[in-house]
Amino acid sequence: MTLSNHAPIPELYVSHDSAQKLKVEAAQLPSWDLTARQVCDLELLMNGGFAPLRGFQSEADYNGTVENMRTADGTLWPMPVTLDVSEKFAEAVAPGQDIALRDAEGVILAILSISDKWVPNKSKEAEHVFGADDLAHPAVNYLHNVAGPVYLGGAITGIQPPVHYDFKARRDTPNELRAFFRKMGWRRIVAFQTRNPLHRAHQELTFRAAREAEANLLIHPVVGMTKPGDVDHFTRVRCYEAVLDQYPASTTHLSLLNLAMRMGGPREALWHAIIRKNHGLTHFIVGRDHAGPGKNSQGKDFYDPYAAQVLVAAHQKEIGIEMVDFKQMVYVQEKSQYYPVDEVPEGSTVLDISGTELRRRLREGLDIPDWFSFPQVVTELRRTSPPRAKQGFTVFFTGLSGSGKSTIANALMVKLMEMGGRPVTLLDGDVVRKHLSSELGFSKEHRDINIKRIGYVASEITKNGGIAICAPIAPYTATRRAVREMIEAFGAFIEVHVATSIEECERRDRKGLYKLAREGKIKEFTGISDPYEAPTKAELVVDTEGTDVDYCAQQVILKLESMGLIKA
Repeated sequence: MTLSNHAPIPELYVSHDSAQKLKVEAAQLPSWDLTARQVCDLELLMNGGFAPLRGFQSEADYNGTVENMRTADGTLWPMPVTLDVSEKFAEAVAPGQDIALRDAEGVILAILSISDKWVPNKSKEAEHVFGADDLAHPAVNYLHNVAGPVYLGGAITGIQPPVHYDFKARRDTPNELRAFFRKMGWRRIVAFQTRNPLHRAHQELTFRAAREAEANLLIHPVVGMTKPGDVDHFTRVRCYEAVLDQYPASTTHLSLLNLAMRMGGPREALWHAIIRKNHGLTHFIVGRDHAGPGKNSQGKDFYDPYAAQVLVAAHQKEIGIEMVDFKQMVYVQEKSQYYPVDEVPEGSTVLDISGTELRRRLREGLDIPDWFSFPQVVTELRRTSPPRAKQGFTVFFTGLSGSGKSTIANALMVKLMEMGGRPVTLLDGDVVRKHLSSELGFSKEHRDINIKRIGYVASEITKNGGIAICAPIAPYTATRRAVREMIEAFGAFIEVHVATSIEECERRDRKGLYKLAREGKIKEFTGISDPYEAPTKAELVVDTEGTDVDYCAQQVILKLESMGLIKA
């Protein structure tokens, strides 16, 4: 008898011969280039990770998922899986039509037979799925500022999986995992979901969970998209591999899950449980604040820390997977071992290092004790996260035309070059317009493209340990946030708002632009006929009225020192 979690599950791929034929036919179809998130979603649709979904959701399934976590036929499904496209592309296609879905290199991965096309109510989606229409939530920001405005739904015909060049031996489809469990004779398997490196507390927690469930252990980290600012997956996987030999041989397996997380808290936890069930798992560890995105715009946690456990527990029978609740483990000094927080002997000294504290210690090159993490893990983290004074960073000036951004940026560049130690690049608005964006005009769309190009170049400089100084007007909050996320993946981002008033900028009017804007000769001029959305959370605010340039540049230097980015 084959156990249900050992039996193969249906995939959406056609046979090899059919795929060769379809590739040729699909080359003639209209095609959509998938975003990174859509590639992750498509892979899990095709390999059965998102079973019972047979494609991107129809409008009826999407509405059911958003409103009550169930598709139109009543199947439990908590997270919308939709293909968002641009208005221009949507206008050119219609239900009843097939389109080719391609990866970033243009390789055809699948055919979508469009059944539905609609414009979703994104605010409603944010409220229902993520609990609030709050841009501080990374998925809500993605929904409003990155995702396309039109959704397409329909069945998928899988031609080939996306290619991964990294950690090939660690990537298992649901059926590959099921076959592995069958071969190993594993009947009960508990999954540990993680998007962070593993430290000793995690090891203790997973040991204990596997022991309590009398199960084998699958460490199943997410290597698709996680939260902006998370440790990159290359570093994390090297950390997981470094601690694998701390587990008893033949009881534990490491497999990578190419999932694009939404950081959706309770609903995400339920989604993770369904995905793990599809991968042949019988037990699933749900953490405190599982898949929580951190703080909302009021500075409070988005979700109650135990809401995810409550929701998964309520549906575990229906899914067919047993929840194991995550016990917070703390180190008891007197006993030299880890205990669940609610079993600590009275009068003991409890030691713990938070994620924030760990990042601070890495940033400042401070000691990370052996009781907290494994030396191999700390070595990996130090390789990719050197002390802050050795990391690249970006200083991003924003303000009205004539506010003094370029002048302060130039002064800052000279001061940093005088200090030496790291290459410094100035990406000034006018210079960028000449060399990077000479074909662009000044419409909102073109300005956004220009700022994102600056952000991209700055992120590459930051990644390679240099200092980038940017001084565009950058009037829009969403675009500045996109640039911040690009750069914070590699180093620090310091936004400096040059808050010189419009009256003062107009009085200076060095280039005569305000005069032309007032006469209507320049359309869409920031501050006159187009809005400037002032930053509310800039790292530094300077005003050039009545203060000299040297003083303003010095303020930036002091800020960089206080952040540990330059040595005092």
